[in-house]
Formats: sequence, structure tokens, C-alpha cells
Amino acid sequence: MPSSPIRKLAKYADDAKRNGIKVYHLNIGQPDIQTPQCALDAVKNLDRSILEYSPSQGYKSLRTKLVSYYAEYGIDLSPDEIIITSGGSEAVQFAYMACLNPGDEIIVTDPSYANYMAFAISAGAVVKSVKTSIEDGFRLPPVEEFEKQITPKTKAILICNPNNPTGYLYTKSEMDQIRDIVKKHDLYLFSDEVYREFIYTKRPYISACHLEGIEQNVILIDSVSKRYSECGIRVGALITKNREVRNAVMKFCQARLSPPLVGQVIAEASLSTPQEYMDSVYDEYLDRRNFLINELNKIDGVFSPTPMGAFYTMVRLPVDDAEKFCQWCLTDFSYEGQTVMMAPGTGFYTNPSDGRNQVRMAYVLNKDDLGKAMVVLKHALEEYNAR
Repeated sequence: MPSSPIRKLAKYADDAKRNGIKVYHLNIGQPDIQTPQCALDAVKNLDRSILEYSPSQGYKSLRTKLVSYYAEYGIDLSPDEIIITSGGSEAVQFAYMACLNPGDEIIVTDPSYANYMAFAISAGAVVKSVKTSIEDGFRLPPVEEFEKQITPKTKAILICNPNNPTGYLYTKSEMDQIRDIVKKHDLYLFSDEVYREFIYTKRPYISACHLEGIEQNVILIDSVSKRYSECGIRVGALITKNREVRNAVMKFCQARLSPPLVGQVIAEASLSTPQEYMDSVYDEYLDRRNFLINELNKIDGVFSPTPMGAFYTMVRLPVDDAEKFCQWCLTDFSYEGQTVMMAPGTGFYTNPSDGRNQVRMAYVLNKDDLGKAMVVLKHALEEYNAR
């Protein structure tokens, strides 16, 4: 199992904090935005004498309420087609375990969320990748690049839309291209869509569930963590119209007994979040994105494309080894008592030699902190390269 690039340097950050250094966390998608009040009230008003196991597939009341939520996005579901999981991460893991045998291959776009690769290893699956480039904003490569990776062992394609770590948003034509490949080779399509609320373009949101002709192939991964800034409640969902897949997934759900009870109570309450909250959060992230990308590209030698969704961006730095630089920022550097923590880019690539001068940044901090972090980064690069 690989170490997470998002958390592997945490011990150095902890040491820096113990030494009185202020650390700006751009490494992890943990928003600093307040959780909706209706969710916090659900915690305060929890009125139960027993904190019991929930059903293995999650409470029906939550799944029923989610049906209405997805309907707003043109996704037609029944409660039985939704399985509640312990975060989106467990949904990915259960999808792999249910659909992939050891030795089966799954295709991802490179770079991709690091845990996709870690969970594939735990399932005994083999990750194959199609390369995307920071130069063109990580757009999807031609269909021929996918075809080159397909073998008799290929069983699935996994996408994240909007994308983590790049912030890329797939176009309708790109989604149709993926649909055609999935249909031609009868593959599963795992589609992680946890950032659908955060799309910064007028292009329509195209879900894998909107693609016609592959309804039985699609497995949707979702989570409430980022939508409502409640990462710690660990509630996600695995959604599919494929009954056989659901039956297989349920065996893993039963083995882990149940998803978090209190988390489900909070998640169900969160579905009543006022639209005003969602609009204000959207505007805040859009403002942060514009600010961060502008500030990054003003630093000599730094380049970041403009992400169209989620709240991440991959950044090219003028260093020979971004992981060494990230660690150095935490162990040997501070500017006015401050430093910055970033996720080294190599951990998001299937080939560890790729992305060596890249980092992933999450713009989950307020603009004041983002501005201070950029000043720190500028001084860190100058000092590191002058050594």
C-alpha cells in the first residue's frame, strides 16, 4: 500500500506546530467553511436512548430523501438503488471488491486521486492510466489512448467529475466518448461525482447516470463530506441500477455491519440545507479559486491551469523534486513564523517518476490565509532554490 501524498508529511507538520510555526494546510480537502446549521442542530438535538446498528445499506429515510436530491440533477433513482457507505472512500473500495477480481485491470486518468490506486491494490486489481497534461489543463486524451490500455483483463474505467486532483470538468463530448468505450467493451464505469455542487462554468453538469445505453454499467460514488463541509461524519453512497452489483456490495456492507448512525442522522438533516447556504459557499469557492490561481501564476516559475470544478488544482513548481521541497518547507523553513503544507504531485500519478515538480493544492482556506500562504510559498521557493 502506498502512503497517502495528502497525509504522509503530517508528522513534519505536527513537529513544526509544536515548534510554534503556523502551518497553512493546502494539502487536504478539509474546508474551513461552517457546516450548515441544520446539520449542527441535528447533533445537538439527537434524542436517542440507544445508539444502535443501522441497516447495512443505511437508513431508508436517508436513502428516500437522497432520491429527491438526485432528482434535482435529472438522476432518476429508487431508494433500493442507493447504498449508504462510510464515506465516499468506502464506496470506492466496495465497488472495486464487488466488481474486480485479483488481476483485473482498471483504467484511470493520470493524475488521479491517490486512494483510487491504494484501494485497487487492496482489491488485487491493476491500475492502468491514460495520461493528461498540465499544459492543456488536464483535458481528456483522444479515445485511441484509452483503446491502447484495454486488454482482455480490463474491467472498468474510473473517472472523477469534477476532478480531484486537477479540478478538470468533463465536457458532454468527453462523457459521450467514455460512454462509447464502456459500451463497446462492456466495462464498468465508476464515476466519483462528490464535487457536483462546485462547477465554475456555464457548461451543464453531465453525470455518468445521464449517459444512455450503459445504465447497468454505471456505479456512482458520492459523499456529503465536501458538499456540506462535514468530512468527519463519514457518510457516502454507492449508487447503481445493477442489481447483481448491489447484491455483491451488500455482502461487504453486512460484513462491516453498518454505516455510522450519527453520521446518517446528520446527513439526512443536511439535505434540508437552505439554497442560500449552498449559493454562498459556491460564491466563496469561486472567489478563492480566482484569487489563488492569480496569485500562483504571479510567482516566478510557477504555473497552474484554471480548474473548472471542485476545489483543487495541480501546480507546477520550479523545483527538481516537489516532495523534497514540501518536506523541507515543514522541517527547515519558515517565513515570519509561518510555512505551508502541500501534497506532493507524484502520489497522484501511477508512475512515480511523473509529477515530480508538481503539487496538489486545495483552496479550502479563506482568502486572507490563502494570501499569506502564497507569500510564504514565494519566499520558500526563493530560499530553496538559492541554497
